[in-house]
Amino acid sequence: MREALAHPDRPVREVFATAAALVRHRDLRLEAERTGIVVTVVDDRVLAQLSDSVSPQGLVAVVAVLAADLSTVLKTDARLVVVLADVRDPGNAGSVIRVADAAGADAVVLTRGSVDPWGGKAVRASAGSVFHLPVITGLETGEVVRVLQKAGLAVLAADGGGALGLDAADEQGLLAQRTAWLFGNEAWGLPPEIARLADQVVAVPIHGRAESLNLATAAAVCLYASAGAQRKA
Repeated sequence: MREALAHPDRPVREVFATAAALVRHRDLRLEAERTGIVVTVVDDRVLAQLSDSVSPQGLVAVVAVLAADLSTVLKTDARLVVVLADVRDPGNAGSVIRVADAAGADAVVLTRGSVDPWGGKAVRASAGSVFHLPVITGLETGEVVRVLQKAGLAVLAADGGGALGLDAADEQGLLAQRTAWLFGNEAWGLPPEIARLADQVVAVPIHGRAESLNLATAAAVCLYASAGAQRKA
């Protein structure tokens, strides 16, 4: 909630909280009231009905969805963009948004068929990062790839079966350029017809006995590799 209250577009419309929570989070109440947001005191039973969390922290905010546009992002000379294709788990989506924020990405795109990043579980998994960078939804994956390529970004598809390893991609200078990373579904990855749209299919090397990495971990490895290469360049 702190990040939502601090957002320049002021997306918070109303806050519901228990009396105990308002004592613990007095600064949030003062900030909400300072900006004219209505704060309604409710009991634990009502708050539990308002929240989809198993263990609510005593605060629930009604927040407007922050609209974002890919063409607007690309006008800022974006250097690192994340594309999630058919990602269904809200916890994974939120975790990748958090990783993207930490790595300094310019935007996250969840293509059509992916989970709603503004659902409660996704927002919580993002730890507030959903309010820190543009999050774009509703576009077809193929359309997003074409727009990114036209804007001059290299699209790298992350796939365990890729012929090019992440280390080799770095050595060849691929990670230092303006890049969009394309990640697929948690269970079945990227369909071949989508992977073929990318400029390169890149595999994260597995040096031990693990079969694979989960989505958020793979995204963290790839995005930090790109962020480091771009900063060195």
